[in-house]
Amino acid sequence: MLFDLTFLTPAALLALRIIVAIVFFSSGKAHVTKPKERGESLGMSPSLTVVIGALEIIAALMIAFGIFSQIGALLIIFTMLGAIKMKLIDWNTGFYAEKGYGWHYDVIFLAAALVILATNGGAYIII
Repeated sequence: MLFDLTFLTPAALLALRIIVAIVFFSSGKAHVTKPKERGESLGMSPSLTVVIGALEIIAALMIAFGIFSQIGALLIIFTMLGAIKMKLIDWNTGFYAEKGYGWHYDVIFLAAALVILATNGGAYIII
């Protein structure tokens, strides 16, 4: 190991949680406020789009504030597995898609949620 920076682990995990929360809060908000448009673009009903959006918002808040971070991470993991399945199998999208987004983005957030799940979000949590 070149440098021992393990003392930064709690701050790094907090930064990861905040970034994940920002992304999923904004995605969930868009799903909830524009369910018809978002649902059409994803091939889902508006009501399912609202449910997924609400779960993303709840997960984001749980992760950001460290309140049951592991449950929030599980919600993100299931969301990302669904997105990967949709892109890979239903839409036959490549890892890097020519048009739109590939599923590389989803794999990154799946891995981030796995880190949060495995570490319980780090030292800076409430519950």
